[in-house]
Amino acid sequence: MEQFAARTKAILDRMNSVIDGKPAETRTALLTLLAGGHLLVEDVPGVGKTMLARTLAGAVGGTINRIQFTPDLLPTDITGVSVYDQTRNQFEFKPGPVFANVVIGDEINRASAKTQSALLEAMAEGQVTADGTTYRLAEPFMVVATQNPVEMDGTFPLPEAQRDRFIARISMGYPDADAEVAMLRDHGAGSPLTGLGPVVDIEEARDLVRHVASLHVSTPVRRYVVALCQATRTHPHLRLGASPRAALQLQAAARAQAALAGRDHVLPDDIKDVAVAVLSHRLLLERRSGADSAQDIVRTILSDVRVPTEDAPQTR
Repeated sequence: MEQFAARTKAILDRMNSVIDGKPAETRTALLTLLAGGHLLVEDVPGVGKTMLARTLAGAVGGTINRIQFTPDLLPTDITGVSVYDQTRNQFEFKPGPVFANVVIGDEINRASAKTQSALLEAMAEGQVTADGTTYRLAEPFMVVATQNPVEMDGTFPLPEAQRDRFIARISMGYPDADAEVAMLRDHGAGSPLTGLGPVVDIEEARDLVRHVASLHVSTPVRRYVVALCQATRTHPHLRLGASPRAALQLQAAARAQAALAGRDHVLPDDIKDVAVAVLSHRLLLERRSGADSAQDIVRTILSDVRVPTEDAPQTR
C-alpha cells in the first residue's frame, strides 16, 4: 500500500503542476484510469480538457493519440484499415489512433453515430476486429472524450449505449483567479508539458490498475451499489435509470477511490464519493419531471438509500 500511495501521489503531483487549480478533476481522471474505465469531459473550449488527458498519459509514461472528430470521419479512421501489400502479396493491417494507452476523442459528438460507435468495441472489450482478425489494444487503455455543451450546431448526440461506456463524466470549469494568474505566470512562455517526463513507467501503471482490481468489496457494500442503481430505475423523474454495467463501474470506481484513500477494502463512503460522477450522465430525465438535473437526483437518492445489512431495509 505504501508503494501504491507513493506512486499515485507522484502522478497527482505531476498532473496538478500542469493543471492549475483543478485537484478534484485530476484525481477523477487518475481514478478513472486506475478503475480501468473511460472519461467523458464536457465543457467549453480552452479550459484544459485535452491538457488533462495529455498530462495523465505523460505522467504514467503511456502512449497517447488524439482523434479530432468531424462529420466526415470514418470508422476506419479510428480503428485502422487493411492495406494490400503488393511486395508480400497479402493484406496488412495498419493500426488506427485507437491503439494507444490514452486516446483523446476531441469533440466526439461532431462525428456521426456510426463513427462514434467504432469506439464501442474498443472501449468495452479492449480490442479491435478488422477483416475477421482481432487485435488487442494497449494496457492500460483509456478513452478521454470531450464535448462542447454550448455549441451544438452540426453535432450528433452520443448514443445512450456509448454514454454508458464512460465510467465517469466531469466538467473542468473555469479556474479561479489565483489559479489563472499562476497559469499566466508558469505557462505563458510555452507548453507546460515541455521537459516533464513520466513519474512511473507503463508497467508500473499496469501494476496500479491490477492492485485496484484486487481490493475487497463486502456483500453489504455490493448490496448498497445495487440499491442505488435500482433506486434510479424506479425514480418518478427518470425515464432511464442506471444499467447493470453502471453498477459494475460504480464498484470499480469505488475500488479506485478506496485505494487512493490508502485502504485495501471499499467502504460505503467510497461509493458516495464517486456516485454522482459515475451515475448521473447515464440517467435520462422525464421531459416534464421538473427536476433540476440528474446530479441532483443522484444526490437525493444518496440521501434516501442507506447501507443495507442482511436484515435491514434498503430505504428510509
